[in-house]
Amino acid sequence: MISGKQLRKSFGYATNGLSTVFQSEQSFRLQVLAAFFVLSLAMAFQVSHVELIVLLLLIASVLILELINSIFERVLDAFKPRLHPIVKEAKDMMAAAVLLMSFFSLMIGALIFYPYVRLLFS
Repeated sequence: MISGKQLRKSFGYATNGLSTVFQSEQSFRLQVLAAFFVLSLAMAFQVSHVELIVLLLLIASVLILELINSIFERVLDAFKPRLHPIVKEAKDMMAAAVLLMSFFSLMIGALIFYPYVRLLFS
């Protein structure tokens, strides 16, 4: 069983990681801002529980993938600081994964919000 002290240390490490990525990665900060915007829209339009769950899963997916991308880049830089062609390709592919997740999240979000926005303007 994990002790309270060990649990606090673990949360401390996680908080440090979030602080680091928030301070060092502009894209992560922009995605957090977008998440607050989406959640504000969700509250304003009073989306259904299922729609809110989908939005939360999409937000979490984008943020987690961006965090993994940042970790991936740092690890590659630590082992191969000069941009080796394979390292560049790996970083580009990871960035593409974040881009695809963001794009499809945007499309799904647009599909969720479209009926609410249409109703607002009709």
